[in-house]
Order: sequence, then C-alpha cells, then structure tokens
Amino acid sequence: MIRRSLILVVLILTALFSRGGPALANMLQDRVKTVVAVEFFTETELDRRSTNTFGVVIDDNGTIVFSSQAVGARVSPKQLEDFRIYFPGEPTTQQYSATYLGRDEFTGWEYIRVDEEAARERLVPITAYDQAPEPIITDEIWGVGLKKKAEDFKPYFMSSRVSVLQSLPQRTAIAMSEVSGLGLPSYDQAGRFVGLSIGGFGRSFLQYSSRIPGGVPVVMVNPDESAVVMLAHEILPYLDRIPTNIEGRPTVWMGTNGLQPLDPEVARYLELENQAGLVVSEILQGSPAEKMGLLARDVILSLDGEPLPVLKPDHVVITYFQREMRRRNPGDKIVLGILRGNERQQIEVVLEDAPLTPREAERRYFDSLGMTIRGFTFIDGVQRRLDVEDHHGVIAHFVKANAPASTAGLLPDDLIDEIDGVKVASYDDAELILESIAQDVERGEFVLLVKRAGDTAVLRVKLK
Repeated sequence: MIRRSLILVVLILTALFSRGGPALANMLQDRVKTVVAVEFFTETELDRRSTNTFGVVIDDNGTIVFSSQAVGARVSPKQLEDFRIYFPGEPTTQQYSATYLGRDEFTGWEYIRVDEEAARERLVPITAYDQAPEPIITDEIWGVGLKKKAEDFKPYFMSSRVSVLQSLPQRTAIAMSEVSGLGLPSYDQAGRFVGLSIGGFGRSFLQYSSRIPGGVPVVMVNPDESAVVMLAHEILPYLDRIPTNIEGRPTVWMGTNGLQPLDPEVARYLELENQAGLVVSEILQGSPAEKMGLLARDVILSLDGEPLPVLKPDHVVITYFQREMRRRNPGDKIVLGILRGNERQQIEVVLEDAPLTPREAERRYFDSLGMTIRGFTFIDGVQRRLDVEDHHGVIAHFVKANAPASTAGLLPDDLIDEIDGVKVASYDDAELILESIAQDVERGEFVLLVKRAGDTAVLRVKLK
C-alpha cells in the first residue's frame, strides 16, 4: 500500500514537473523576444505627453504592432512623435528608436518599425512559432506580462484556463483570469501561438457604501492585462496590412448610418427567425449607398451571396458587417441581398474612399486666443444632422482654460460659423481671419457665431 502511494506521488510530481518545469521556463524565455515595450510622445497644445504600451513583433524587418486604444481618438497622427522600444527586463536607459508607419482601421493596430539593425536582429516575430489549433474549454494557456517602466518592463509569467469560446465576431477565447499583457501573445502548453489578448472587457463589481444601501455596479478595467484572447487564425492572415502612410489611407465607406440588428419579433413576423439581418436606419447624402439605391428601413440579409451570420449577442453582427467593409478597398463592388417591404432584391454597391476624418483634418492652435480650430469634416455634419450643402465652418478642437476663448464661453466641438460677421466657408478662411486677429496687438475683442446642440450663440471674445 505504501509502495503504491509512493509510486502515485512520483507520477504526480513528474506530471507537474513536465508541465511547468524547465521546458515551460525555456519557452517563456524564448517567447519574451516576441514582445517589447513601446513609448511614444503626443505633442499637444500645452505639453508633450508620454504614453507607454506593449507591442508584438510581426516580421523579420522589425515591424511591431500595438493596439490603437493607446492613441487618443482626438489625436492627429501628425502629433505622434519620438517612438522608441525597450527590451523587457533591460535598463530603460537603453532604448531604440522606431518609425511610425500608421494605423490600419480593419485590424485596429498601430504599426511601427525599429530603425536600428542591431535591435531588429534581437527580435523574434510571432510567426516563428506554430499556430495552435483552436483551444477547447478547460485548456490551459499562458502568456507574458510586462511590469511598468519604473521596473524596466520586467517580464512575468501568466497562466489560466479557457472558460468560454465566442465569436465577437472574431473567434475569441475568454479565460478564467488574465492570461497575458494587453495586446501580447498567448501560447498553449506546446508553445504554439494561440492568439493576442485584447482590451475593452471589464469586470463588474458591487461597490458598497455605509451611506448608500445596497450595491452600486462598477465596471473595473485592467489596463495592463487581459483574459480575452483573439485567436491566431483571426490575426495571422492580416499581419501584412502595413500602412503606406500615417493616415492609414485608403479606407472605404458605404454610407449607411445607424445599422441595427433585426428585432426578434420583427424577424418572426417577416419569417426570418433563422437568419441575421441588419436594418438600415439612415443613408448618408452623396454616399455610395445612396448612389446605388439603398434606402432607409431596408433590411440587409446577405453580403456577396453569403447570409449574415447569426451571432450572439445580436448586435455583434453590426461589427461583423463593418469589418467586412473595412477589409475591402475603394473601387471594390459588393452585392447586398436586401428585404424591402415584402420583396427581396440584390443591390450592387461600389465602395469609395472614405471622407476625411477629424483626426486627419487640418488644425492650428492660436495661443493668444486660447483655442485650436480644426477643419470641418463629413462626420461633423452627420453628427449635427446637417445637409451636405451646409457643411462649412470650423470646429473648436481645443479650448484653453482661463484664456480669452474659454472666458467668452467657447467649448470644445463648438461649430464656428462666423468670425466677426464673416461667414466661414472653409478652414483656410478661418485660419486667415484668426491669424490676422492674433497678430493685431491693438485689437480688443472679436466675435464668434457658434452652433452647439442645435442652438446658436454669439460669443464676444475679449482680448484685453
């Protein structure tokens, strides 16, 4: 009996050792070479801000990707500068410069490339490791986390088991706890590449107070680690989508706004219970969709002959459709199968290059006035429910606190329609007028006509 027990203990220890012993430690050491810490600076109106994030090596040329979540939504690519990488665990006094290549809207990645050949030679792309098959629930996966800059981005081991698999719409594994640093790779027990962790998934807690009975639900988000892993087959085919310019152009658009999943009750009434559908809320003026005859309240049922997939929750099909648009190029033709009333139709749409976005629009800061103006974009008009012929003026992008513009009541995102009684037809018009005002040391004030949330206001900006 004792002999049996001893044999059982030896077998258990052997299994544990083989599972998490030197082999796993060696794999960890090798795979740390696929990740780096990334630092870059954003030049704002008032200061120069540092951002630290994590990046993954994708090829032998020193190309690295990191999540676009690290870059503010209001930041222009021209504000980003001084990119550098750090090797995990090495003194941060040793840094290597990198060049910003741009953003890919389809993948949501920012791309940079390491400048120095000596640094590139030390990097290992994730493609150097075999792709793991899709894990199953209860499989154990592991990854690498990185400490903060103050601790030299020291790497550490993380591990957890797969709790659920879901299409969101990309195939995704959700582990029981954090399994790697945000945006960093995960592996299976054989060291094969499982996928990259993604953010945006918080955990809900109940926050209790001695003054407030019951609990208040609070969503907590870990900014450095993630338990959600987008699987390898959703990643590897798109690593070569390296931007050719910092704006990430070209990008496509179709021109539908406010897509909504088909309501289950409506689907039952239309006898569409076993398929997904998207209801078109609005067709934008001048868009490819308008040109090709798509109408509001049309129900999109298929794309290029393939039915829209049934995904849960229902709204995930919206993301699926948007991603299918983003993977295409201007000039591509798509065929939409739609339901209009009780009639099924096929509509061919030729996709076009998307209009200028706010992050691409020209902008300029006037320090003496305390404001930054930005060019008006198509998106600004859509948000304000303006007809295309009324797309003019400029946007107050930034308003400095306690400066003349803010004292007068100007707010960020105000639409500036007139300056000193002159209609602003374009960004160039506004820039010339404000430059003249800023250079006139004798001027005591100027007047802005602004539009905000459907209301119009006259703001008198005192300069003295």
